[in-house]
Amino acid sequence: MLKKILAVLAMLYAAACFAAVDVNKASAAELDSVKGIGPAISAKIVDERKKGPFKDWDDFITRVKGVGDKNAAKLSEGGLTVNGAEFKGAAATKTETKAAAKDEKKAAKGEKKAEAKAEAKPAAAASASAMKEDKKDAKAEAKAKKEAEKKAKAEEKAKKAEEAKAKKEEEKKAKADAKKAKAESAKTAASAAKPAASAKK
Repeated sequence: MLKKILAVLAMLYAAACFAAVDVNKASAAELDSVKGIGPAISAKIVDERKKGPFKDWDDFITRVKGVGDKNAAKLSEGGLTVNGAEFKGAAATKTETKAAAKDEKKAAKGEKKAEAKAEAKPAAAASASAMKEDKKDAKAEAKAKKEAEKKAKAEEKAKKAEEAKAKKEEEKKAKADAKKAKAESAKTAASAAKPAASAKK
């Protein structure tokens, strides 16, 4: 049982070593263990590394002759890393750039939308305020019109009542005048009849 556990641990260790062979730290033998790297390339890597560590994959591709983008991708698949980073390649870089541009565009669109919304808010508020004022004015106008109509009706009623009163007064006066005239006429007739009766005696 112990042998099996040790064998599994050894395999895991080997897999871990195989999975992460850093170009700046690995020995020539470790570099040779990566699929695609032979003694010639591992020697070039070690020679270039003496001049200074590789900064990134671009630096590695530029300094080690015979390693291009395609080979770098294969070596990365085989477990080679530069400062712990895997090779992403030109296509991946393009995709990342595209994605970044897309995100930027999306963010700009979102900002524009937010700005438009922010601008629309005060405009809508102003519009609502104006509508409120218009409503208020219309209400006040209707009230004033109603009051004016009420006043006009009251004035007309008063005028009619005055006219009726005046007419009544006139009729009363006319009746009184007619009564007076009648009485005077009767008095005059009675006075005229008195001398005639005296004359007959």
